[in-house]
Amino acid sequence: AKARGVSKKIFNAAMGDFSPITKVLDLSKKQPEFVSTVADYVGKRVTDGQAGKGQDMRAEWTKTLGVIAERYGVQPEAILAIWGIETNYGGYMGGNNTPHALATLAYGGYRASYFGSELITSLEILQAGHVAPGKMVGSWAGAMGHPQFMPSSFMKYAVDFKGDGHEDIWGSVPDALASIGNYLKSFGWRTGETWGYEVKLPADFNYQNVWSGITATLGDWAGVGVTRANGKAFPRASDTARLYMPMGGNGPVFAVLPNFDVIKRYNSSDSYALAVGHLADRIIGVKGFASAWPKDTALNKSDREQLQALLSRKGYEIGKPDGVIGPKTRAAVIDWQARAGLLPDGHVSGNLLRALS
Repeated sequence: AKARGVSKKIFNAAMGDFSPITKVLDLSKKQPEFVSTVADYVGKRVTDGQAGKGQDMRAEWTKTLGVIAERYGVQPEAILAIWGIETNYGGYMGGNNTPHALATLAYGGYRASYFGSELITSLEILQAGHVAPGKMVGSWAGAMGHPQFMPSSFMKYAVDFKGDGHEDIWGSVPDALASIGNYLKSFGWRTGETWGYEVKLPADFNYQNVWSGITATLGDWAGVGVTRANGKAFPRASDTARLYMPMGGNGPVFAVLPNFDVIKRYNSSDSYALAVGHLADRIIGVKGFASAWPKDTALNKSDREQLQALLSRKGYEIGKPDGVIGPKTRAAVIDWQARAGLLPDGHVSGNLLRALS
């Protein structure tokens, strides 16, 4: 810390009373006990209440968001959606002392090099005077303030919107919202484009086009029968998109644009990006999804291995069951579904496992 310009005074203020935080150590060792479906993930995060609160925040911060949108070219509702999902619009930013949480993770050997580096960076932020030591709080893993930035992200993307010399993502909503906008812009947010559209697929659709990750213009997708779920035309046929089918062809399907992947730079999860995009739409005033989510369950690794073993017994050469749904397994699923009179969408789920058993 000293070599990075941190004074003894700041170091002592931040770390003088440090002792490892038991709760943080426990959370670093906790393994997920179940796999949730995309429907569950989105449903918990995008509610009428969250959408309504987002609309209230949009009204409260209209002027600020307008300036941010002009400066960074990012849709205000996307910024609000990330704020809402990350911290409930600042309602809960995490109650952990950030330097202490990071020091605990480094001490406990949990990705020690990474969290040790983040710890020193957090001390540099304190040295620069952006926040007082006692007010640098965040999640157990060190994500800080309204936008839940790690210290290294703070250094790259935090913005002093107020112009007071401090990039205060803890106490200043304008600084926090501008920082989210700057983050998205830095990763290539396309001004004037949305994140994606819910779509309907034609009856004879080749679902390999979903799993192969083909990117095409919306005009080209429309040419093979892909239409918007609300019946409207795509605003710009030249925008490019790939198809995202989180729970099979009997549930909502989406044509996702490049901004979907920009959102994933915030959290590398399709479910997260869908939740952010959908909450942004709900804040605008769009209702729920046109298609209902199917009643289904997600599969853990053991379940996927069982599914592969069942396919092997039915004569499909997909190799040793390993729980990884690769091209061979996907092709086998599509073929078996077609032979069984099911929708050949290649979606692997609890319903498919039960049908195979």
